[in-house]
Amino acid sequence: MKRILLAWSLLLMLLPEARAQAGAVVYSLPRTTVCLTVEARREAFSAGPYAAFAQKYLGVAARTQNETRYTLQSITLNAFVEADPAVRYTISIPERASASFLQLCTQGLIVMADNYTGKPAAWRFASQAGSERFEGIDPLGNLGNETTTLYKAVRSDEGYERVPVTQDNVVEKSPDRKAADAAATIFSLREKRQQIATGDTDATFSGEALQAAIDELTRLEERYLTLFYGICEESVEVKHFEVTPSAGAKDQRYTALRVGTEGLQPASASEGKPVTLEFVPEPLATPEASSDRSKDVLVHYRIPVITRCRVSYEGRTLLESRIPVYQLGEDSTLPLNAILTR
Repeated sequence: MKRILLAWSLLLMLLPEARAQAGAVVYSLPRTTVCLTVEARREAFSAGPYAAFAQKYLGVAARTQNETRYTLQSITLNAFVEADPAVRYTISIPERASASFLQLCTQGLIVMADNYTGKPAAWRFASQAGSERFEGIDPLGNLGNETTTLYKAVRSDEGYERVPVTQDNVVEKSPDRKAADAAATIFSLREKRQQIATGDTDATFSGEALQAAIDELTRLEERYLTLFYGICEESVEVKHFEVTPSAGAKDQRYTALRVGTEGLQPASASEGKPVTLEFVPEPLATPEASSDRSKDVLVHYRIPVITRCRVSYEGRTLLESRIPVYQLGEDSTLPLNAILTR
């Protein structure tokens, strides 16, 4: 009996219709709902305008397509108890004992020694580096000089001769020309940084000035590299998803949410990779035979079953925790006089 008392948890719901019957209390049995707090990192990538020329001028290929993707960053699992609307009972309690019966409640939940406090279990990726900002599409300028050779006819004693004439024109640079200029600037910055670091320069740098010069050259190099390798802006998205296991389901595996190009989506979404939640119940022992209680007023209660709750994504188990699930357990009864002080 002591074991049953420690496992007993009831959720009382005082409803208007209960007032019609003196001393009657309407209550529901508890059920467990699991809440997943999911944090995802959003990566919005914009390809550089010279990405197609990265292999040609820098020797390393670059991504050429814009892309937005989400990566799971952390998952926190919390279980909480609520009223099961499908299982409700009415019990008549003696007037002098109703107060002591209701005193067991805290916000409607009868608090016993086995009450699950919702201790969170968490899974988290390692921290990711911060994103860089794209500071300009073409900091080298959009115009360049182009020399054109023209010919004009000059009359001489022997007739007309073609004489070359050069003409300088200001024209818009082609993408290839812009990429070549940017690559040349990158190599020039690297060379200057090496010269300063090794002291192979006419200028003299020391202490903080040396470090400041190297940092500025590095900043400029990274700025020009974004023209080839693009920029990636990051942000964090946090959403909550709830799963309530169904007692009648044979397979206790549920899709909690989906992760796709639109971010964290509910399980009903048509696209995205699923994050699944699986409950594996542990065996529940058969109770010992009890004495005849046909004359007793019985209170219905529910004994939870301990389950191994697994969160999986892309074939990997991200998180596993042991939690009690009431609706997958066993419904039983208890004599009313065992918990009332008359």
